[in-house]
Amino acid sequence: MRILAHDKVIIVEGTSDRRKVKTIVKEPIEIICTNGTISASLLDEWIDILYDKDVYVLVDADSAGEKLRKQLKREFPRAEHLYIDKMYREVASAPEFHLAAVLIAANIEVHTQYLDRG
Repeated sequence: MRILAHDKVIIVEGTSDRRKVKTIVKEPIEIICTNGTISASLLDEWIDILYDKDVYVLVDADSAGEKLRKQLKREFPRAEHLYIDKMYREVASAPEFHLAAVLIAANIEVHTQYLDRG
C-alpha cells in the first residue's frame, strides 16, 4: 500500500489533468488519477490510504466525469467536490485562471500568476 506524504489530496481523471493542476497549485498536495475509471481493488486501497486526508474531487464536466463523481461521493462522503464550468467540459482544457479560482475557493493555495485572466 502506498503512503501519501501530504494531508490534502486531489483526485482527477487523467494525467493531463494532474499535470495542469500541479502547475497551478502552490502548496504541497497529492494529485492522484483514476485514469477515467476506478477498479474495486484500487478503490479499496484508496479508502485505506485516504481515510485521514482532506480529499478533493476535480473531474470533467461530462457524463463520464459525473459518473465517476457519483461513485467517489459514495466511497468518500466527506470529500469536497470541485466543479469546473460546463463550458470548458474538461479539466485539462479549462483555462488556468478558471482552475486557479476553483482551487482557491476550496482553500487550496495557488500560484498567483494563474489568477490573472490575461
